[in-house]
Amino acid sequence: MPTISRLPRNDQTNAWNTILPQRTPHPVLATDIKADWLVVGAGYAGLAAARQLAHNRPDDSIALVEAGVCGENASGRNSGFIIDLPHTTSSNLDQLEGSHRYLRLARAATAALEKNVQDFDIQCDWSQDGKYHAAVTPAGSQAMLEPYAAELTALNEPFEWVDKDALTTRLGTTHFHRALYTPGCVLMNPAALTRGLADTLPENVSIFENSPVTAMDYSNGVRATTQGGSITAPRMILAANGFSDQFGYGKNTFVHLALCASLTRPLTPHEQVAFGVDKPWGLTPANGFGGITMRYTNDRRILIRQDIKVAMGQNFKSQKTDAIGRNHKALMDARFPKLRDVAFESSWVGYICMSRNGAPTFGEVSPNIWMAACQNGIGVTKGTISGMLVADKACGVENPLINDMEALGSPTQLPPRPLVEVGARATIGWEVRKNRAEA
Repeated sequence: MPTISRLPRNDQTNAWNTILPQRTPHPVLATDIKADWLVVGAGYAGLAAARQLAHNRPDDSIALVEAGVCGENASGRNSGFIIDLPHTTSSNLDQLEGSHRYLRLARAATAALEKNVQDFDIQCDWSQDGKYHAAVTPAGSQAMLEPYAAELTALNEPFEWVDKDALTTRLGTTHFHRALYTPGCVLMNPAALTRGLADTLPENVSIFENSPVTAMDYSNGVRATTQGGSITAPRMILAANGFSDQFGYGKNTFVHLALCASLTRPLTPHEQVAFGVDKPWGLTPANGFGGITMRYTNDRRILIRQDIKVAMGQNFKSQKTDAIGRNHKALMDARFPKLRDVAFESSWVGYICMSRNGAPTFGEVSPNIWMAACQNGIGVTKGTISGMLVADKACGVENPLINDMEALGSPTQLPPRPLVEVGARATIGWEVRKNRAEA
């Protein structure tokens, strides 16, 4: 009978959420109820699983329980990229089948999300602006962008080389040497998207927010106990991502990382003229350890995401947030000196879950218990498609994409936690130092 003690914390620093209109959360679970299905976690995987269950089984009752508030959780704290392409750069063209598999999964997820955005008029700043994958140095371009271009060519995917002068015009900074622009990436406000998905679930889904599960009983079906009530169901989908290991599944397979981001206030009309950039854009670094993810949003804000911390307890000290903001401001000022007077709305931390071999946890982990977790840093698309497909699998619905998902494998076991922490910190530290020219 697992006891769940590690819970997500809402520190109300996520600017993606705080800039939105005020929203009334769904009710807290305050009684004992029964349902045909229990879904734990209202991130991208849990929301997609609940929606797909409702589609597959319209006469079944589905209870979706979320520890915090939708839009303030990890799903609402990412950088707002819906990435349609393989996220790594590799010169190994023998892995093309894996890349095709990823494309099928990512694009199915994107199509499903876009349909929900259109059907329910979800106001999340959805915009297919593409993205720039950029290197700071010629060496970085040669080592990381050129192999990626070779992979995209082999996949027959469109891309454009953008050199320094054109990048300066498009991005408003002279910092980057070269970039690959790909047109399929969608940019959005992740908190607004998560809110919208939660607030438009089918009628046979009951969603409970601010209702963390504190204990589980698997003796007769499942029974999830919260602070105010309980849910009993014969079947469960576990979609709590990095918190899932407390439920007795996926133990000793997850590496937890904290990613730090900051978002500015909107630029004034005068600042927009000085900036000289007409279109919104998104940029991912050629090297994810040393580089910086940035965005210029439709409402004329700048996002900076940089700094990766090992956080096995998923408990980043809040007093460090101010230091994160100061570091991000220095980075922003160095890249956009004309915008030195532009302040951040806030800085925040979001957690991602990684496995040692880059594989997710997907499928039936115990009789009548299915799991979709560990999205390895690509939570929007991988979380969405894993939730949809695990619901199909649980309902016995044939879907060829299930084979693609299962071909990703399963996480390998980790060494004891102290060794994981030391090893992960050493690896990240070495990668940052080795690639400091790409910062």
